[in-house]
Amino acid sequence: MTTIDDVIGEATGRSRAVLEYSQTMSRLVKSAKEPGFSVHSWAPLGELVAIDDFVRIGPFKEVQNWAEYTEFLTAWATSSDWECSFKRISEAGDVVFLELEERSRIGDFSSVVNSASVYEFDADNKIRYIAVYLQMQLPDPAALPNFQNAGDAQ
Repeated sequence: MTTIDDVIGEATGRSRAVLEYSQTMSRLVKSAKEPGFSVHSWAPLGELVAIDDFVRIGPFKEVQNWAEYTEFLTAWATSSDWECSFKRISEAGDVVFLELEERSRIGDFSSVVNSASVYEFDADNKIRYIAVYLQMQLPDPAALPNFQNAGDAQ
């Protein structure tokens, strides 16, 4: 299992900034369980972001600005454990693509997902846009509709 710490030393430019973003996220999620953690605790992450222009599109197509995102992160991080493994990173122009395996636990619920995130940078090399895409295992097949005979229902 390769970690971000294993590869960050080889990264440069915007790819390095994205890896620093992920490292900072990991550190802050761990510290979110300490007393006094708040929306303001995300300031180190904010140093990498174009706060006034920031947009995040989540896996359910939810759109958040920086203030909305840090509120979401605070609620999530204070109640969750999260870690990730590095898969791949690619950079093209002002866009960086990062693939991770993400593992999280919220109470009794745990999940492992593959994520691909698109990071777009502004002219000052700050992250202005993130779009998150996830792959996850299907839920229990018994909970899914049966489409095998769907053509017979005409």
